[in-house]
Amino acid sequence: MSISAFPATRVARAARLIRAERLIRAAPSGARRRPTILVALAIVVLAATLAAAGCGSKGESGGRAAGRGAGQAAPVIGVSLLTRAHPFYQDLEAGLRLAAEEQGFELLVQAGEFDVARQKDQIADFLVRKVAAIVVCPCDSRSIGTSIEAANAAGVPVFTADIAVLAEGAQVVCHVASDNVEGGRLAARALSRAIEGQGKIAIIDHPEVESVIQRVRGFEQELQEHPGVRVVAKLSGRGVKDGAFRTTEDVLQAHRDLAGIFAINDDSALGALAAVEKAGRRGRVSIVGFDAVPEARAAIADGKLYADVVQQPRLIGFRTIGAIADYLAGKPVTPRVLIPCALFTRDDARREAAGDGSGAGAGAP
Repeated sequence: MSISAFPATRVARAARLIRAERLIRAAPSGARRRPTILVALAIVVLAATLAAAGCGSKGESGGRAAGRGAGQAAPVIGVSLLTRAHPFYQDLEAGLRLAAEEQGFELLVQAGEFDVARQKDQIADFLVRKVAAIVVCPCDSRSIGTSIEAANAAGVPVFTADIAVLAEGAQVVCHVASDNVEGGRLAARALSRAIEGQGKIAIIDHPEVESVIQRVRGFEQELQEHPGVRVVAKLSGRGVKDGAFRTTEDVLQAHRDLAGIFAINDDSALGALAAVEKAGRRGRVSIVGFDAVPEARAAIADGKLYADVVQQPRLIGFRTIGAIADYLAGKPVTPRVLIPCALFTRDDARREAAGDGSGAGAGAP
């Protein structure tokens, strides 16, 4: 059947999935070191959508929502993000929504905004509303455990995206996230290269969050291969600009010969940069961040930040909804899905500015 014979709405969805595949293909080349994983995902999803569209005898809702027959209400998925203010979580939400539309799910999206008490209230509300499943990006990987246990007791499946739950007894069906350990290793190699393998460095941390714990673990593991680089400070900036700014000011005052900083996200990196500039030490302290949000990419292009680790939040969101669909359909679900990271350098920023997305990430080791 030709694509012109498909219903218009199906064609529109197929077009969106093609764009999703292009986003995956346009990921930095460091992320494309395992291209079969990423491209195969996009192709399989696209093929499934087109195949469903080709069955002209089915209604528009036929077979879309897992386990849902004709006339039944769309399953509601409760989502509690860490925040909706950060570009990473905005992209993750976009991936959730794209996949939810294809599956016929309704999303109820809220955010804890770094407040675990607020997030617990949101999960309690989801349970009152009797949602079909819950997606949570925990504000605190341990404290959120009691809320997850409440969902377990109510028989509501819980899925985590980006940040895992570390509380004992809390049961999560599937966790989808970046390979943060490998991302931390990439950051360590980059920072070591920036300071030519010698010097004192600091880590601007946020240890309440599981994904950050993994990043720092990978970073410290990789540093064992770089004996000339020594961590002299490891302090929390709480993952926000003002916190990172104040923490970095303290570190710079205590260590006048500091050569580098690993910031666990871009808000931390940009806060650290502001402190370095205020101290008049820009050019003497190299900074590597994590996320590659637009503001950080601009700072890398200007030579203010050395590099950033790139994640794929849209794909994280997309795969999370896919796991929920499989679970509700009674299919087996992989308990942990890791999405590869890559490195974004000044060379990549130049290629991006020139409109050559195919070269992004070529500076990764």
